[in-house]
Amino acid sequence: MLIETESTPNPATLKFLPGRLVMESGTRDFASDEDAEASPLAQALFTLGDVTGVFFGRDFVSVTIAPGAEWSDNKPDVLGIIMDHFMGNLPLFNAASAAGFTVPADSEDAFVDDPADADIVEQIKELIETRVRPAVANDGGDIVYRGFDKGNVYLKLQGACAGCPSSSATLKNGIESLLKHYVPEVTAVHAV
Repeated sequence: MLIETESTPNPATLKFLPGRLVMESGTRDFASDEDAEASPLAQALFTLGDVTGVFFGRDFVSVTIAPGAEWSDNKPDVLGIIMDHFMGNLPLFNAASAAGFTVPADSEDAFVDDPADADIVEQIKELIETRVRPAVANDGGDIVYRGFDKGNVYLKLQGACAGCPSSSATLKNGIESLLKHYVPEVTAVHAV
């Protein structure tokens, strides 16, 4: 089995492509070893010690290591764990974690959209789904719509995008410009 590795804009994160489907639909972000209890693969990666984040996309696994850790020390172990997992046809999630197939909603960063903004929200979600998410997935991450309020769009960055040095530039120069161009009601984009 050949697992391709790609760098991401976040130097602490590498994208691993096992050459097969990872997630049938949705994505899943593991920001701690406690979160990783839902997945044998994520759990195994967190046992390495330097791993601080694991993200599952459609056809990739992004792994983030701690500040000061070196990929040259961690990459062989990460590759070994991912290869063993997929070669053994092991389940991605534990049987009791059926909720693991979608991004779980975090109540502290979710907004309730005003029903009067339904058309605007639908336009924003469509642009994010068709134009933004595919580009962000190429970089080993994901972006999730969290809300719209008085011209402000709130998005959650996941995977390689969370903590990436260029994420604020991506939000302001890329995503905000795109949304403002197509949806004049948008005045700003914020990460939550």
